Amino acid sequence: MDLLDAHLIPAVDGVAFGLLLFVVAAGLSLAFGTAGVLNLSHGTLYAIGAYTGAELSDGTWGGLALGLAAGTAAACVAGAGLSAATAPLARRGHLAQALLTFGLALIGGDLLIQLFGADELPVRVPEALDSSVMLLGHRYPAYRLCFIVMAVLLAAFGTWVLTRTRMGAAVRAAADDPQMLAATGHNPRAVHTGVLAAAGALAGAAGVLGAPIIGPGPGTSENVLMLSLVVVVLGGLRSLWATFFAAVAVGEVQTLGVSLVPDLAPYLLFAAMAAVLVLRSRFAEPATAHGPAGPAPDPVARLRGHLAGRLRRRPRGTPGTAEAAEASGTAEAPGTSGADRATGATGADDRPGAAPRGYGNRVPKWIGRLPGGTAWRQAAPLLVLLVVLISLPALLDAYSISLAGSALALGLLAVSVTILTGYAGLPTLGQTAPFAVGAYATANLADAGWTVGPVQIVLSALAAAVFSAVVGPAVIRARGTTVLMITLAIGELTGAVVNQLKSVTGGADGLVGFPATRALWGGEGMLEESELYNYALVVAVVAVSLTLLVLRSPAGKLLTGTRGAEARMRASGHPVGRYLLVAHICAGALAGVGGSLMVTVQQYLSPADVGFEIAAFALLAVVIGGTTSVIGALLGAGLIVATRDWVAGSWPGHGPLLLGVLFVATVYVLPRGLAGLRGGSGGGNGRSSDAPVPGDRPPSAPAPNPAGKVSP
Repeated sequence: MDLLDAHLIPAVDGVAFGLLLFVVAAGLSLAFGTAGVLNLSHGTLYAIGAYTGAELSDGTWGGLALGLAAGTAAACVAGAGLSAATAPLARRGHLAQALLTFGLALIGGDLLIQLFGADELPVRVPEALDSSVMLLGHRYPAYRLCFIVMAVLLAAFGTWVLTRTRMGAAVRAAADDPQMLAATGHNPRAVHTGVLAAAGALAGAAGVLGAPIIGPGPGTSENVLMLSLVVVVLGGLRSLWATFFAAVAVGEVQTLGVSLVPDLAPYLLFAAMAAVLVLRSRFAEPATAHGPAGPAPDPVARLRGHLAGRLRRRPRGTPGTAEAAEASGTAEAPGTSGADRATGATGADDRPGAAPRGYGNRVPKWIGRLPGGTAWRQAAPLLVLLVVLISLPALLDAYSISLAGSALALGLLAVSVTILTGYAGLPTLGQTAPFAVGAYATANLADAGWTVGPVQIVLSALAAAVFSAVVGPAVIRARGTTVLMITLAIGELTGAVVNQLKSVTGGADGLVGFPATRALWGGEGMLEESELYNYALVVAVVAVSLTLLVLRSPAGKLLTGTRGAEARMRASGHPVGRYLLVAHICAGALAGVGGSLMVTVQQYLSPADVGFEIAAFALLAVVIGGTTSVIGALLGAGLIVATRDWVAGSWPGHGPLLLGVLFVATVYVLPRGLAGLRGGSGGGNGRSSDAPVPGDRPPSAPAPNPAGKVSP
């Protein structure tokens, strides 16, 4: 009884907090499970209601009612607008939705700060609720007890609507069989809009009623969103009551858990989220493709038509044609590897003077006449980019050079995301975890006197690779949105460790004051911006060159095959899981190199440098460049850093707004990235820019390989 008495108030607080999360998570579950929208702006809808309710609250019942009506209506309208915004992305998968809604969240957060200010707003409740009542010998706020009752009634009402009414039947049919719903005379588009509007209304109402519990202020929307995602993952998408109990459990961990096990509480939520996702993926059927099922044009038929046209133009007796036809039973271009056949890709035309795929006649013919002309054409974008990067110190001021060095570090992180998202088909929101491992490894090595740059790079990459090897088995089994959620949980767990392990990471204060890095043994510490930039450029060039060599090697083609034709690869005896694990480890090592560079260039390290926002930026950089373009990822990272730190400098306080606009514009204007604008080879990496974006509907499986395996 003494233990119960000591922790009674935190336990009841956990119920109140959990039920607040339930109201928010119910809307998020409705949007995702029924409308199919992965809404990362749901926390902003909560903030809209919270700010509106706080602004209209005056301590009277009328003010509370007015605030509830206005906040719910405003969030409802925003939810309906979200339906219109995501409608063009219906066939592009959850990755595009996640980026769009995250951009809208940045825009909405900036606008809310401009309207209501950056300080947390006070909330006044009616006098009858602004008091305490006796609860088992303890005084407890009356408002929180009232909120618990309202949330329970809302759960019961929502369950009744979804299971016992025609409206609920239409909502469930929209999720399970929209074609059948349309056949009954209902408009699935209208139901979709209504569902997102209702989800927004739930978030807005939760914001108004929860403002006295979680007041509106900076960071509120992000915190509410993350906790709501945990609730949705734990509770599933099919039952409001499951969501209800999961929300209460999360609330208890956040309040009672802190009281009982304060050292473990920060890790429990996202560890539970990751465990549930991993168990679900383990007991699910092995994935046969890296995206949701659905009909799509047959790439084999398209390939055969393309090759037939080329063969008709080719003089008879061309070496290799008969042999290729005899080996595969169909005409194939010389040099096409088994992995190319598995993914429906063809090799570049190596004939002298012939332009590579996607370039058309834009490459001068004289380049093709040079020795190794095809190699020159493929390397030309890299060489142009390298010349520009080398010339930057002579063109920019010290601050801009420092930004360019940071862009190179973020660029390596983006390239590691390209390997996983574009090549392995594993879209990730947690690549900042190995990035953080590499960054903190370098900072601690420097603090211990290990200041030689190559040593820091190698050890940081090794530490990040070991980390990726440990968490890799939890990632590579899953596909699609589940990968996003698992990697998000890993990233958030890493963030919790960063904040808690103060002896290594410095906690929320970060690390600063460690010795400067030396480029080589016997040299002096690098302090000038130009020195740091040149060091970062050399490391980035070496890392990117090695990455391109691997991606163009037989190993890279096998990785591509696992994404484009995983079922065929498994059936032919290839250890697909091993390929993906190796790719995950190598991508983690590259991210660790990026983290090491960031510390060297910045000379300080904070949790914000390795948080969720940076993970979203890295994913955006990949989408900007094209998901299979290494050069595009580097250009995308440069554009993000320029927008965040350089352009925003001329409009202080509006950096999130500019970045949000960049997110939205990228999703709409560049569905295939910069590489898609020219229909080219994806920035010099030998991959076609029309490869499917992870989360898109995958192509149907290609014809089997008679050889039984995909040749290297």
